[in-house]
Amino acid sequence: MRRFRLSILSVCLLVSACTPVACGFGLEKDAPANGAASGAAAPAQAADPAAPPARPRIVALGDSLTIGLGLLESESFPSRLQEKIDEDGYQFEMINAGVSGDTSAGGLRRLDWALEGNVRVMLLALGANDGLRGLSIAEMKQNLTTTIERARERNIVVILVGMEAPPNYGPEYVQSFRAAFREVAGKERVLFLPFLLDRVAGVTTLNQADGIHPNADGARQIAENVWPVLRSVLDQMAAAQ
Repeated sequence: MRRFRLSILSVCLLVSACTPVACGFGLEKDAPANGAASGAAAPAQAADPAAPPARPRIVALGDSLTIGLGLLESESFPSRLQEKIDEDGYQFEMINAGVSGDTSAGGLRRLDWALEGNVRVMLLALGANDGLRGLSIAEMKQNLTTTIERARERNIVVILVGMEAPPNYGPEYVQSFRAAFREVAGKERVLFLPFLLDRVAGVTTLNQADGIHPNADGARQIAENVWPVLRSVLDQMAAAQ
């Protein structure tokens, strides 16, 4: 697993320079980006009887790594996953439920909104902002656990994605933070991807100028990281029909 470095100075620069967002490592308020919906309900519209039936949904619940800070909506990794879903003929709709600056607690608070509709799979990609802020690992684990449990109540398959903490808080925190995701995945018996930014973090050509948020090529690599696990879930669902 590739580890990345982030100094306190770079965090300060990120906060001042990245106005639209904060990645899994940003510190902005929990505000949607790239056209993401907020918690406010949209005006009701009459259903079109001629429209095709809505496809079952896959929700990516995350932060600005998910929403795609600095990228076109079509360049975010959930959009790249939608391309793969369509190319392989799966009848699923990928929903980007990333909110910049969100922590594991923030994701839990908006879970009911994120899981509206016929959601069958949830990609849980939260925690990076917890690590950046040095928040309690025990609380993060509880937030992730509760999120998984509430998704399961709706019969949603969960894929938990691990994150890495910057080294600012010392090796003990970094190691405990990394282990927390694996522990939650093992306890809750969910599919687990150890690190969302594998083969992306620390690679200059795959990141934007801030050195933290992936560029379009980096987002494409993230989709490559996620796709084998997601595809196996969709194959199992197809076989069960």
